[in-house]
Amino acid sequence: MKRPRLLDLFCGAGGAAMGYHRAGFDIVGVDFKPQPRYPFAFVRADALRPPFRLDDFDAIHASPPCQAYAITNNIWKKPESYPDLVAPTRAMLVESGLPWVIENVPGAPLNNPAVLCGEMFGLRVIRHRLFETRDLVLWPDHSAHTARASYGRTPKHGEHYTIFGHFGDVVGARKAMDIAWMTRDELSQAIPPAYTEFIGRQLLQVVTL
Repeated sequence: MKRPRLLDLFCGAGGAAMGYHRAGFDIVGVDFKPQPRYPFAFVRADALRPPFRLDDFDAIHASPPCQAYAITNNIWKKPESYPDLVAPTRAMLVESGLPWVIENVPGAPLNNPAVLCGEMFGLRVIRHRLFETRDLVLWPDHSAHTARASYGRTPKHGEHYTIFGHFGDVVGARKAMDIAWMTRDELSQAIPPAYTEFIGRQLLQVVTL
């Protein structure tokens, strides 16, 4: 059976892509920066002007840059120092007529987003992320966390990894996020594949109706 195709915009090193792949999609990633470790077909291009016919795909995922909304960045720089690409990304996806998902950090201007975190999937990382979509309605409960964060050091028993900036334990962080192929800097920008595998299994039902 032919697998449906998903276009992964602002793809980074492929954390989201791997989840959709595990859910049953074939993936093509687009990013303005080189992504030598992206695990699927990759095209270097402007994600807001992808060099494809969008209707050649069955669904689209987009993770526009989050620096304008990330608390850790805005301690040092004003939010207006970064591009705000959520609105133009949403406009492009709506115009495509395809099922779509936008992912970003808490504080991003997403409409009625759901929150996913690592504890929902048994991971040793919290890593809250927001997801906006017009097609999905089933989301796990986001209950109170049962573990503390380690804040950059190797976690003790009962603690989670925090993966941003210059954290030290790359091997442990890879295991915590279930991402085996990324560098430290790539991990700090990635989401665990478990998030988009969960979303992708629902999205698969939408595109195969």
